[in-house]
Amino acid sequence: MYDVAAGLARAGHRVTVLALNTPKHHQPATVLDHLGPNVRLVTVDVDTRLSPVKALRNLFSSPLPYNVERFVSEAVEQRLAELLRDEPVDAVQVEGTFVAWYVDVLHRLAPSVPLVLRAHNVEYTIWQMLAGREGNPLKRLYLTHLARRLRRFEEQVLPRFAAVAAITEPDQQRLRRLGCPEPVVFVPAGVDLSRFQWDPAIRPRPRTLFMIGSLNWLPNLEGLDWFLREVWPEARRQYPELELHLAGKDTPARIQQLQLPGVTVHGFVESAQRFMQEYELMLVPLLSGGGMRVKIIEGMALGKCILSTGLGAEGIHVRSGFDVVLGDTPAEWLDYLGRYYRGELGQAAIGAEAARTIARLYDNRRVVESFLDLYTIVQGRSAAGAPGASRVSGPRL
Repeated sequence: MYDVAAGLARAGHRVTVLALNTPKHHQPATVLDHLGPNVRLVTVDVDTRLSPVKALRNLFSSPLPYNVERFVSEAVEQRLAELLRDEPVDAVQVEGTFVAWYVDVLHRLAPSVPLVLRAHNVEYTIWQMLAGREGNPLKRLYLTHLARRLRRFEEQVLPRFAAVAAITEPDQQRLRRLGCPEPVVFVPAGVDLSRFQWDPAIRPRPRTLFMIGSLNWLPNLEGLDWFLREVWPEARRQYPELELHLAGKDTPARIQQLQLPGVTVHGFVESAQRFMQEYELMLVPLLSGGGMRVKIIEGMALGKCILSTGLGAEGIHVRSGFDVVLGDTPAEWLDYLGRYYRGELGQAAIGAEAARTIARLYDNRRVVESFLDLYTIVQGRSAAGAPGASRVSGPRL
């Protein structure tokens, strides 16, 4: 949401961001002040921490999936009512399925204001994939049940929006199959290229691999576990000078305490851009998930060569061996790591093509233009549509 809000403000529009300020992503109220007077941030503290007791109670007493119920808040409803009463709003954009529950609240409070959902993922597919690979029968049963409830929720709630923006083309087709009425458009995540410029003073360390991403998101942790179990031991045996560097907030204690040769756990890093420039080959061993991996397009913008699974790069217009390297088996990953180790992968050329791909297809200015076109369409269908500066207000994770 940050880059879209910043781009809208630069284009002369006023943006109010209503943020559910969760323990996982807690931010000060001043965090967007640098974007200028056209962006206003309003925060509401919501405790979304996982609770086994609440999750168990949810199974038997709530019509909502637990993933969604955690974000339901009377305080958010109250703040929405105040904002919609006090401010002229041309469109409301809701960021993500877990806060899509507020669609009925928004319809009640502002029935003439068009509502747009930006679907970061088709959530039920993620939990379906996780359930399919879960070895523990009880966990598999719970994940399967959660995936079913999420699918019912998405089928019932997502079609109530005036428009849905998917961030990948495969998700666009999945959303249509869920019954979302048109327009269901493809608007990818974008990169503000001015924030991702290579620093010539930073020289990456040779023979270094790195991963960066939040490790309290289950698909990221699953992918890391797969790599450490299926690839790293043999890679380290064959290529003993390889180093692996791991970064990401909310790193679990068991990962922080890893004592593996050649592995350094950095935890949270202040600058993801700097971290990515300090090491050479970026790894994305994703086995589950949907939507678009923003860290991939950010790494590509910095000219990094990226080794990913096919699913990790899903929805991004890349070609293996040209602007990214793709493999799905431990044998393929070991082969690519060997070629990298011997200097045969051509990572500099692949990274240069990656940067050109991002500049051509994922410049944030194009993304903002796509959203403005979408707002024009939904405003044209609404009696509230009016020319002039748009004010977009959206609850987000």
